[in-house]
Amino acid sequence: MNSKNDNNIAGVNPGLEEPQLNILLTTDEDDHRPVYLSGNFNQWHTQDKSFEMEKIGNGLYHFKFAEDFIYPEEMLYKFTKGDWSEVEIDKYGNRTENRSCRQTKGVRREHVDKWRKNWLPFKPSFLPQIQLISEGFEMPQLKKHRRIWALLPHDYDTSSESYPVMYLQDAQNLFNENAKYGNWEIDKKLAVMSEYKIGKIIIIAIEHAEQDRIKEYNVGRTVLGAGEGKKYIRFVTDTLKPYVDSKFRTKPDREFTGIGGSSMGGLVSIFSGLMYPEVYGKLMIFSPSLWVVPKMDFSNVDFEEPGDTKIYLYAGGDESKTMIQHVKKFKKEMILKEFVADKMKIQLSINMEGKHNETYWSDEFPKAIEWLFFNTKDD
Repeated sequence: MNSKNDNNIAGVNPGLEEPQLNILLTTDEDDHRPVYLSGNFNQWHTQDKSFEMEKIGNGLYHFKFAEDFIYPEEMLYKFTKGDWSEVEIDKYGNRTENRSCRQTKGVRREHVDKWRKNWLPFKPSFLPQIQLISEGFEMPQLKKHRRIWALLPHDYDTSSESYPVMYLQDAQNLFNENAKYGNWEIDKKLAVMSEYKIGKIIIIAIEHAEQDRIKEYNVGRTVLGAGEGKKYIRFVTDTLKPYVDSKFRTKPDREFTGIGGSSMGGLVSIFSGLMYPEVYGKLMIFSPSLWVVPKMDFSNVDFEEPGDTKIYLYAGGDESKTMIQHVKKFKKEMILKEFVADKMKIQLSINMEGKHNETYWSDEFPKAIEWLFFNTKDD
């Protein structure tokens, strides 16, 4: 493409410099995903609609900064396709350094060789440390024992930092390469996030109860019968969390504490947040089995104190006929009360092609972690 065409595409007349900065991006590898600018001017938010680039041709994108945009002294940025799993990489598949710009007007031409896809490749040196906390951690509320793991940041031993914590159900399917139905590959996802200096978090992975899984994740009396979910939630909250906070360098406050899971694990995580809003400030809910509790009552839930609650709610369009309907209804009912709407942020993510399995939950995991814990930009 010659320079004359470049100028026409960017909306620039030859010999007349644009008063605002225009970025013209070319890429050798293009697809249907939108391209975003992410940088120190928007808290590195990866899906900021205000900084979505306009596609003006195959492999050709344009962005013009607003007239009132306040330029940092040095603008640092990267191009992404929507999150850090889809960020630009070099032609060899390696991480690229932040781009730097001090220009505030005219046209700046950039090029991306390739884009990361589904968090690959990852660097083994950034993989989290996986510690088996116990082969048989005592669960006094249930009179059982359970295997529990901690996934610690890769540099935990050489750091003095304290970290937020996410408690996740169904440990068998989170990072086990031999899992029967596949796994979320959270270890690989956390490795890529660490490489980009985000996502420093402790994950506590709690094994499910095998044949008693549904009973243990079923809260109260539902269409599945009487469950032991309340006892399980009390175990995680009253027994496991205090132990984790005493053993590891955690940030124990509710704003740094999350709980989550998928399917029935998502359902018990919802109830964990409802029962203990003073403990869990972040809920990661994937494809929850809301059909089990068709008349969930939120009338007695007090989210007024002590602070904001963030819920990342995901559903796939190819899971069941009612999945999307259920999660939309859940979101609507959660924010019916005015005080709840003020105190609660719900990010609803729907993948119309998503099925009810680990592959899709795996793809959603890092997006949820980033939004819940590391996105400081107001939504």
